[in-house]
Amino acid sequence: MGFIERHGLWSAEQTAAAGEILARAESGGMTAVRVVFADQHGLLRGKTVTVGELPNVLREGTGIASSLLAKDTSGRTVFPLFTKETPLGLPELRGAADMVMVPDPLTFRMLPWSPGTGWLLCDLRFTSGGPVPLCTRGLLRSVLDQAGGLTYRTGLEVEFHLFRLDDPRLGPGDLGQPGAAPEVGMLNHGYQYLSELRYDELDPMLDVLRSNIEGLGLPLRSMEVEFGPSQVELTLQPADGLGTADAMVLLRSAVKQVAARHGHHATFMCRPHLTGVFSSGWHLHQSVLRDGVALFAPEHPGSSESGPPLSPYGTAFLGGLLRHARATSAFSTPTLNGFKRFRSLSLAPDRAVWGRDNRGAMVRVVGDGPSSTRLENRIGEPAANPYLYLASQLAAGLDGVACDLDPGPAADEPYATRAEPLPRSLGEALDALEADQALADRLGKDFVAYYASIKRAELARFGQEVTDWEQREYFRVF
Repeated sequence: MGFIERHGLWSAEQTAAAGEILARAESGGMTAVRVVFADQHGLLRGKTVTVGELPNVLREGTGIASSLLAKDTSGRTVFPLFTKETPLGLPELRGAADMVMVPDPLTFRMLPWSPGTGWLLCDLRFTSGGPVPLCTRGLLRSVLDQAGGLTYRTGLEVEFHLFRLDDPRLGPGDLGQPGAAPEVGMLNHGYQYLSELRYDELDPMLDVLRSNIEGLGLPLRSMEVEFGPSQVELTLQPADGLGTADAMVLLRSAVKQVAARHGHHATFMCRPHLTGVFSSGWHLHQSVLRDGVALFAPEHPGSSESGPPLSPYGTAFLGGLLRHARATSAFSTPTLNGFKRFRSLSLAPDRAVWGRDNRGAMVRVVGDGPSSTRLENRIGEPAANPYLYLASQLAAGLDGVACDLDPGPAADEPYATRAEPLPRSLGEALDALEADQALADRLGKDFVAYYASIKRAELARFGQEVTDWEQREYFRVF
């Protein structure tokens, strides 16, 4: 009896899917499988195993160093793992001991751009079989369980930049932690929102991306040219539970890998430091269903002129998103760079308000029927960990329902309405997160402390750097 069966880690559906994967491997055409998990930053980490090793992986999982959970975005380990202290209160992490990646057979894909290569997304377990509490996919699953049998449905609109790769900067002098950023060129001039001509300038590469995304079986809806130079938006069909988060980690990885193989550089960084380039956002559409019936739509549409065009459940859920907006921004906007997007009159929010189909508001209430009524939160950046973004949104909404929170009137002037401002920095967002006890109760206080510690390590490292701004401002004048 293997590790997975011994600890009862798979459902009957997963067990059946594992059998199908093995049958496919035995039929030929598969040579290797990438076995990965999404780390605390939403970045995929893992190993590639041969097809001959695949049966063992589907029986036992595969070991991976727990030190990966102690790293910031540069790959630096920020927690002590080799001292007498218990790292993060988890003795299983001492000495960078192994964890077990347990594949979810329902996530299996063949990678169109890497012939013969399969792909499996994993959950993390300790060698004892217990769940790793720092696994962000597991965290989202735990918050979904708090919904009391209701279905959390989400859909994404994500913007990113697609550049020509001029110089990957891989010389000895470019190495570091992190290393030098690549040099890139634009694929179009931008400044013409949804222009077909601008889109056609990007089409040769976008068509390659489209074919690979569809080849993965991801539910791609549309590809659009955004306002900024070399800026693109992708939208996916709505999915339930883990579906949108699983799709997003694969989508980001696929876009970057396929672009690189074709001499391009794709980045989900919010605001690249390039002249004329615009910020990118990630708008998350949300709804809740009971037995397939949407709960956000009002019983009598059009009956309220001042309040949200939502049911009492949807109204309270919206109230939770607004009440916890400052704290959840630590998850929806997890980089120092992302907070530079929150600007007035920018089609990005700068305060916690809602509006009726108003793209200047943080939360846009849209839809004209039971199945289409939803909340679009425009707060996120494309670099967010999808599991933490969704988990924090659902936790905030559920708290709003539990406390019957009132979101107040619509903001007809979202950039002038008096309301709580969104954080202006990552540090301010982390302060709000650490002060929000209700959110921590749903996400787990230990996880919040862990996450805040990693992000504060990034802030400390940034605080020690001399920036281009400081050099220009002071070097000549003083």
